[in-house]
Amino acid sequence: MKNGLEEVLTQNHNQFILSTIKSWLKAARLRTLPLSLSGIILGSFLASAEGYFNPFILSLAILTTLGFQIISNFANDYGDGVKGIDNEDRVGPERALQSGKITPQQMLLAIKITGFITLLIALVLIYVSFGKENLIYSFVFIFLGVGSIAAAIKYTMGNNAYGYYGFGDFFVFVFFGLLSVCGTYFLYTHILDYTIFLPALSVGLLSVGVLNLNNMRDRESDERSGKNTLVVKIGEEFAKYYHYYLLLAAFLFAFLYTMIHYSSAWQLLFVIAFVPIFKHLITVYKNDDPKELDPELKKLAISTFIFSVLFGLGLVL
Repeated sequence: MKNGLEEVLTQNHNQFILSTIKSWLKAARLRTLPLSLSGIILGSFLASAEGYFNPFILSLAILTTLGFQIISNFANDYGDGVKGIDNEDRVGPERALQSGKITPQQMLLAIKITGFITLLIALVLIYVSFGKENLIYSFVFIFLGVGSIAAAIKYTMGNNAYGYYGFGDFFVFVFFGLLSVCGTYFLYTHILDYTIFLPALSVGLLSVGVLNLNNMRDRESDERSGKNTLVVKIGEEFAKYYHYYLLLAAFLFAFLYTMIHYSSAWQLLFVIAFVPIFKHLITVYKNDDPKELDPELKKLAISTFIFSVLFGLGLVL
């Protein structure tokens, strides 16, 4: 009898641990991580194509970026959860706080711990890249690292969360595109070539496209809850046109960079990634049910990741 009770208690304990792990993995939103790595990968390929590469910088940059993204996801879950934005009207997947499986206090502690660990990794990355000789560069990147954490947290947390005023698109464009690609490139090379801003613009615009798609899906619930995303401000019809321009401009900037630096047909490899992106545009054009946009989020995020890989491979092959 005693052994049977102990076995049941052990099973319940193991199930509780497994359920807790699943809840935290769900809160980390693993499907968003490839998108966050797109700029790091492309920036590394751009540097490698010019003869600069360091596996330690790549590894640390990936870990730092994953940390930033997880902080952002936790903070988004916390901010929307405590403000009541994530409710029964929400179209997307159920959030951690919304489900009650993670408490606000636990999430807030996770944000602090993840932020601390990520900042430590970022400091190691900066030291590996710049050493003791380039203190100005180090201080600039420390400032950018702290700014990245602050931007990740302030998207939905606090009384003046910028995501509630339609500024999310701008910050995603800067941090996922310009800073991610150009910053990574600079970590390797310690120089900036103005033309690398072109593929950086592409990654930034594609990343904004993912956010815009998310906001189109959630437009009705966001509007009812007072979350004034850009989509809420401009309306469904203009949000679609905005979406078309984002993705088409991303293609044009990538194509322009390729024409400026053209030396091999391999450099057009990235066009393959835009086949599903253009099919996605047709789906968005025909869509009249926000719920049906949810699967498109994963497709566009993965396509952005594939674009970065193919664009990079085209440079080094």
